[in-house]
Amino acid sequence: MFYNSIHTRIRYVFLVVAIILIIAIGKVFYIQVFAYNKLSTLAESLWSRELPISADRGEIVDRNGVVLATNITTTSLVVIPNQIVDKEDTAKKLSDILNCDYEDMLAHLSKKTSIERVHPEGRQLDYETAEKIDALKIDGVYLVKESKRYYPYDDLLSHVLGYVGIDNQGLSGLELYYDEYLTGEDGSIKYFSDGKGHKLELAEVYEAPTSGITLQLTIDIELQQAVENELDNALSKYNAESAIAIAMDPDTGEVLAMASRPNFNSNDYQNYSTEVINRNLPIWMTFEPGSTFKIITLASSIEEGLINLFEDRFTDSGVITVDGSTLHCWKHGGHGDQSYLEVVENSCNPGGYTGTFLSSKILI
Repeated sequence: MFYNSIHTRIRYVFLVVAIILIIAIGKVFYIQVFAYNKLSTLAESLWSRELPISADRGEIVDRNGVVLATNITTTSLVVIPNQIVDKEDTAKKLSDILNCDYEDMLAHLSKKTSIERVHPEGRQLDYETAEKIDALKIDGVYLVKESKRYYPYDDLLSHVLGYVGIDNQGLSGLELYYDEYLTGEDGSIKYFSDGKGHKLELAEVYEAPTSGITLQLTIDIELQQAVENELDNALSKYNAESAIAIAMDPDTGEVLAMASRPNFNSNDYQNYSTEVINRNLPIWMTFEPGSTFKIITLASSIEEGLINLFEDRFTDSGVITVDGSTLHCWKHGGHGDQSYLEVVENSCNPGGYTGTFLSSKILI
């Protein structure tokens, strides 16, 4: 009886142990097979860090492939606070090189972050400054590649191209309008550190950046240069406050050149007023073409055979209603009955409007 009781207990023990082993094996199997990717990603995120590598913006070129906006490579300063042993000494050395406030630099080095970008003092450094920082050889102080926008023609086509900010984001002109396409995808250098932020002796992983899309314009740079030279001459000759010019292909409507004065240097836009850099006058400064456009609408109507200058007549009462708006002729009471040749000679507004209506039918 006693023997049977012990035997039964041993069975229970073995059964419990077997169940525990099955559960443990099942858990290990689940972790290794089903949850491996998720748990591996979570674990890696705890001890992996990334140094950013900026992507190049897509270039902007003219109709013949001439580069109007491109990129130059600069370097920027980033720090990993946990890897810097002597923060006060490092802050002193960096602030001396960058010619910035010591307390501000110390604040950067003391932040409780995994990676700190020193902004704006450490952004887009020149070669000489970057060499001085690199020569310090201080753990936790890194120089990373950064792309800076560059306009080879300086102030040429500046309002059309626009400009970008320090983070390479489009702020005006085509740079802003097509920012989504011009902006590339940043890369990184991934390194590994322990829980205290100290770098581990593991191989770094390089993820290459992807450049933005190249944007090709209908602009002809040689025609653009000629137009801008003429604007400068006109401005100087007549002492004008502003000037605008647009050159278009009459067959396709493509804009071949567009310029205005005053203009600015897109490489140095910070030194200009917002009124200058944010107003593309050929688009912003709109005005009614008035009588100068009557010839265009009437000429197109004649060319299409919709009006005969000599035979067709128009009676001008001095008033015409267009889309609910009442428009008047410059002559009180109108010009009365007249041929369309007389409409042109008299610069008759209502007669010109009818030419516009007929011309619009051609376009439709």
